[in-house]
Amino acid sequence: MALPLTKNAGSLCAAFGRWIATVMPIIAWLPKYQFSWLGSDFIAGITLAAYAVPVAMAYASLAGLAPQAGIYCYIYGGFVYAFFATSRHLSVGPTAAISLMVASVVGVIAAGDLPLYAAISALTAALVGLISIAAWLLRLSVFVNFIPESILLGFKAGAAFSIISTQLPKLFSVPGGGSNCVERIILLAGQLNDTNPTVLCIGVVAMLLLLAGERIFPGRPVALLVVLISIVAVSTFGLADYGVKVVGFLPPGLPKPGIPKLGVEHAGELIQLAFACFLLSYIESISAARTFAQKHNYSVDPRQELLGLGIANLAAAFSQGYPVAGGFSQSAVNEKAGAQTPLALVISSLALAVVALFLSGLLRNLPVVVLAVIVLVAVSGFVKTSGFIRLWKIHRVEFHVAMLAFVGVLLLGILQGVMVSAVASILLILHQMANPHVAILGRIPGTQRFSDLARHPDNELIPGLFLFRVEAAMLYFNVETIDKTVLRTVRASPTPVKFVICDLSTTPYMDVAGAQMLGRLQEELAAEGIIFRVAEAHAEVRDIIRAAIEYRRLGRISRFTTISAILTELSEYPGETPPDDRIDKR
Repeated sequence: MALPLTKNAGSLCAAFGRWIATVMPIIAWLPKYQFSWLGSDFIAGITLAAYAVPVAMAYASLAGLAPQAGIYCYIYGGFVYAFFATSRHLSVGPTAAISLMVASVVGVIAAGDLPLYAAISALTAALVGLISIAAWLLRLSVFVNFIPESILLGFKAGAAFSIISTQLPKLFSVPGGGSNCVERIILLAGQLNDTNPTVLCIGVVAMLLLLAGERIFPGRPVALLVVLISIVAVSTFGLADYGVKVVGFLPPGLPKPGIPKLGVEHAGELIQLAFACFLLSYIESISAARTFAQKHNYSVDPRQELLGLGIANLAAAFSQGYPVAGGFSQSAVNEKAGAQTPLALVISSLALAVVALFLSGLLRNLPVVVLAVIVLVAVSGFVKTSGFIRLWKIHRVEFHVAMLAFVGVLLLGILQGVMVSAVASILLILHQMANPHVAILGRIPGTQRFSDLARHPDNELIPGLFLFRVEAAMLYFNVETIDKTVLRTVRASPTPVKFVICDLSTTPYMDVAGAQMLGRLQEELAAEGIIFRVAEAHAEVRDIIRAAIEYRRLGRISRFTTISAILTELSEYPGETPPDDRIDKR
């Protein structure tokens, strides 16, 4: 009996090993790692760390947390993500939109209590991690794709303006205030007389250096150089005496890992915030990951990325951080610096750990306005007017939905803006499905093929024949529209219609209501002396029609039923239903 047990144990171990390799892709790619890649990964990791130091501090300040919290997110979140990543270039850390979302919600709950603020932020990251892992277990990655790029275009633009409105007061060194973008801008306009010229000068110079550096040295840690220059200027010229606020003391070392603890009195608000952060984190991450995967000709696993982001957010939560995502900017830095594998993230995390342990004291004279400028420059790329113009030209409905997301974020805030965007995306899908395009077809000259007459006016019309195609699934909420459109067009025809054919080649699915609508349409047309047939139906659609109605009323329904075949059939049996031996179920 020992031999079968040994074989079973060996099989179980092999299966477990394969499962682990699937869950942790590093097990598969690390043994194949080529030594020639190490130099590129090392340079990319150091470059990413140099980029991350000022950006992480800036985003943490935007979130209302201590600057070092952003560095902790990069250290722990990026490190563990590397073990679960399928993307070679995605860099995980704080992002501008999530930072502002955290600030807008947690700031209200914590009400100035800094320890409570940090605990709530960490707990939010933990909830985001748990939601991501649950979505991975339930294979829900496909559902996040229901939010289209047009919605993200409006959301990102609105988020950019909201973030800018929170950072401009720091540029002018005024108090600011307001609960939404419009209120913040109005209050800022009334405070401009109190502008500190020294702070404004530092901010403008830093912004010019950042913009010029990004143009001249793309993909390089220009922000770190600007930070170093500003620290030297403040230390040398004593600019703190002129009202220039600085970051101040940053505690050296790494945080002690721990589980964030909090009561349940704000559970509802935190779950909403965590779900919104999860949506934003995954969409932003998978968009960036796919961009670089296409560029370098490899594939990413959207479901596996859910697990990677979930573990990364749990790591950020246990290290006094807040929700993280795969940002496009930091990923672009990683990719342009030559990263070959996720090992670059491990190297970056180790480099950032050295900074946190031994070099944090060098950052105490960093001007707060420089961090604000770093955020302003980073989010300026979110506003893509060309994208709105393109939508306006291509699809007005999508443009209006994108504007709805944009205005929702501006007036309601980031969290509510995410909800508005999600609802808008659902409404867009429902609008498109509820109003399918019903194309009137004509014969392509010199052929036996048919296409949309509106797009090709030179197509030939066959006297007495009305041919249409439904370019969508036929479902219970759109069949009435299809039915009315067909009847209205047939009755408005300038010449009498004797035959109507429905081309189902572009109808991928049909429910019972769709099949019953075809039967009802046949009855309505028959009452007016018009013969109705269907053609080119796919296999599943044919099965549904046969099961839902007395399909013999519609003539032959099989894989051989083409438009040309029906035309031939109608010429052989004018005004009659074909005999049963011409009906098959293939």
